[in-house]
Amino acid sequence: MTYEYEGKNEKEAIEKAAVDLGLERDQFDVEIIETQKKTLFKNGYVKIRVHTEENTTSSVVESVVKESSRSVVANPLPQDEFEKKLIEFVREVILKMGYSATVEVMFREDKKIGIKLNSESSSILIGRKGKNLDALQLLANVYAGHLGREDIRVILDTENYRVRREENLVHLAYTTADKVRSNRSSVLLEPMNPFERRLIHTTLNDIPDIETKSEGDGLYKQVRVIYKGNY
Repeated sequence: MTYEYEGKNEKEAIEKAAVDLGLERDQFDVEIIETQKKTLFKNGYVKIRVHTEENTTSSVVESVVKESSRSVVANPLPQDEFEKKLIEFVREVILKMGYSATVEVMFREDKKIGIKLNSESSSILIGRKGKNLDALQLLANVYAGHLGREDIRVILDTENYRVRREENLVHLAYTTADKVRSNRSSVLLEPMNPFERRLIHTTLNDIPDIETKSEGDGLYKQVRVIYKGNY
């Protein structure tokens, strides 16, 4: 699969690609397709084309889907000091938000741990479009790094939200593609986190008359779905 990104220089463009695709630098190839040097009247920029293996992005999506949909397949109680501190940290953050929750291990894998939140306030912990849950997950991963476990990826879920969200996004991608094809136009979707954007890109990647690109700055960018014409 191929994607295009632009930055002030090659490094910035590559960093944008890595963040947007959720991949490490060695997981994709870069081709510089356009360079504009800075002049008195124009800012310089570099445009790159990123090539990824077909199954690289798909495997990332499938992996997170499996993580999110999995029931408790392991002992839900912490098995070591790291897990104990991580669970206590998540519980304390939720308490400081003014809510209560039981926090338990959902699954354990090599370099991944799933944490399940059970709460009467699950809808609030999820937040609009999952932003509260994403924020909690980010804090949990930062704390894991603080404990010296930067190698561990922490996945937080409640009420099976992540799988439900992914199913809705796949449906949104296909219905939006039909809409832009009918109107011969483009549609800018709601702001999404990197994984959600990658799911939209992957879902529509093999449709020849449709293309997608991310727009905006920061973590929550928007995906534009574009009609390319008859093929």
